[in-house]
Amino acid sequence: MLIVGILWLASGGAFQKKIDMYLAIEDESVAGLNVNAPVKYNGVDVGKVRNIQLDPSNPDRVNLLFAINHNTPIREDTVAVLKTQGLTGIAYVELSSTAHNSPLLHKTAGYEYPVIRTKPSLGARLENVLTTVLASLDSTSKHINSILSDQNQENFKNTLSDLATIAHTIALRKDAIDHGLRNADLTLNNTTRLTAQAGPVIDQIGRSAESISTMGKEVSRTSINAGKSLNSIGSDLKGFTDVSLPELDRLIGELNALSASMRRLSEQTERNPNSLLFGITPVPDGPGETPTVVRKP
Repeated sequence: MLIVGILWLASGGAFQKKIDMYLAIEDESVAGLNVNAPVKYNGVDVGKVRNIQLDPSNPDRVNLLFAINHNTPIREDTVAVLKTQGLTGIAYVELSSTAHNSPLLHKTAGYEYPVIRTKPSLGARLENVLTTVLASLDSTSKHINSILSDQNQENFKNTLSDLATIAHTIALRKDAIDHGLRNADLTLNNTTRLTAQAGPVIDQIGRSAESISTMGKEVSRTSINAGKSLNSIGSDLKGFTDVSLPELDRLIGELNALSASMRRLSEQTERNPNSLLFGITPVPDGPGETPTVVRKP
């Protein structure tokens, strides 16, 4: 019993703390982190790193096994971040949580221990930022090199030479340019006066347009009255056509018959003038014909 008691006290005995095991999966390098490195919760030591090994299913990830004191509030929103301590570069794991009402973290299917979420460390974030900045600087440098190529430099030199020539030409023509500006100022002043004088003319044109509009309305009313007169004349012509034309047609027919009778009488008188006094001489009967009685007209 004495030996058992000594061994129990040597192993920690009554002073041994109860711990809970948690797993964290890192997607970045854990260089500087060793077994038994401290695990802190908001800066307070709450455990140790029990094991560090590569993820068998993905060698780009590292599995970290934590031994954390029992009753430490490890919640579902708790995240683990790798940090370094001071200038020594000794790495440790910092745990933090933002929501106090988040439920406690429990084991999920497929894992032996509850899995604590991880977040990139400050070094990883700085490395990503520096990588992006360096890529942007490299791209910018390439664009600057392309802009400052020999051909562009020659073009820039020619442009400066052309600008100098233009400036020299403008300096030689400054008197003519000044004269032209004065003429332009006079032209603007004359235009302003003409615009002011054009106001009454525009008003007169407006009144003329109103008079023309009134005349158009009068012509429109006259056209309407003329249309009514034409409709009345059309009605009278229709009545004349329906009543008088049949009578006129019969009169023309009788005149045609009278004209035909007069023509036959003229032809008969021309062939036999005596018939006008003695009447028409009967034609002798032919063989086998019966005598006919001819009446005098």
